[in-house]
Amino acid sequence: MPLFRFTRHGGTPRGPRAHSPLPWIALIAMILGIVALAFAWLAGWIGRDRPTAQQFTDTIEATGAAHPGFRRAHSKGVCVSGWFTGSPEGAALSKAEVFAQPRVPVLGRLSIGGGDPHGADAQARVRSIALQLISQNGQEWRMAMNSFPFFAVPTPEAFLEQTRAQLPDPATGKPDPAKMAAVLAKYPSARAFQQWAKTAPWSNSWANTTFNSVNSFWFIAADGTRQAVRWSWQPQAPVVELDEQARRTAGLDYLADEFQQRLAQGPVRWNLIVTLADAGDAVEDPSTPWPSERRQVQAGVLTLDHLQPQAGGACNDLNFDPLILPAGIEGSDDAILATRSAVYSHSFNRRERESARGQAGNDAGVPR
Repeated sequence: MPLFRFTRHGGTPRGPRAHSPLPWIALIAMILGIVALAFAWLAGWIGRDRPTAQQFTDTIEATGAAHPGFRRAHSKGVCVSGWFTGSPEGAALSKAEVFAQPRVPVLGRLSIGGGDPHGADAQARVRSIALQLISQNGQEWRMAMNSFPFFAVPTPEAFLEQTRAQLPDPATGKPDPAKMAAVLAKYPSARAFQQWAKTAPWSNSWANTTFNSVNSFWFIAADGTRQAVRWSWQPQAPVVELDEQARRTAGLDYLADEFQQRLAQGPVRWNLIVTLADAGDAVEDPSTPWPSERRQVQAGVLTLDHLQPQAGGACNDLNFDPLILPAGIEGSDDAILATRSAVYSHSFNRRERESARGQAGNDAGVPR
């Protein structure tokens, strides 16, 4: 007997063996609904007690003057490119192709902290590097790393609280010191971060600056072994301190000019140092450093050999979302890591709309 019996016109099955498609439609709708809810939660669009990506972006914008078409944070930078060479030790920790491939092309961005795209390079306490590695199998590893060794606060809520404390008071045009004092009193990690900012040496180049992932990730080996890690780019160039007098007299684009001059002498390199977490280490709290005696592995070498201005540069329209990861690397359950990803996306879409509307100037990388 045939599975279905059809009418003369062959239109629809009938009889006792015909199955209604409604349960399957309902199941598909339920799956799509769950996926949509998960995405909305990650982006911060739902959850009354969870700061949203829009709240973060709006607050960051409100701390200073508006600069349409630019990144809301780390607005000033340059595009760089080069390659990455993985090590056998890195390949043993992670099955990601970037560690096995002889040479992986790299597109990146060196920048300074703050939202002023015209700020003075030598006056910025925080420096950053953002990278995109694309392996032969088409998978990407994007990262956004900073010169500070740990995050100032432990949660997204605390981060929003800290950012709001930096908003200018309408009466004075400057942040209210009492609000920042309250944040420092509430969070020991914020006081530790302030101490780092006051006492850590300033290096005289991006080339001899150490950059840290700060957030934690998981490396997955070929045999399925999982290891919680944080990583750093440690410079091969010797560290030379930039003293206060030199910072005051340096040109507006000091770091970019110095790096271009350095590249004229040859490529610049950093070692990828991966730190392995031990039992009890704070994998989900970026404000808590791991003990200095933790095992470290040199997982490869980054080489940069080219620089171009970010206006019209290859890196300008790239969102360096730290949760774009290849097979073999996974994000941890650190809520700040998820928040960074959502805010980066929201901010990127906002500046792309500004560029499309012609609101951004030539120095943002788009025509007026």
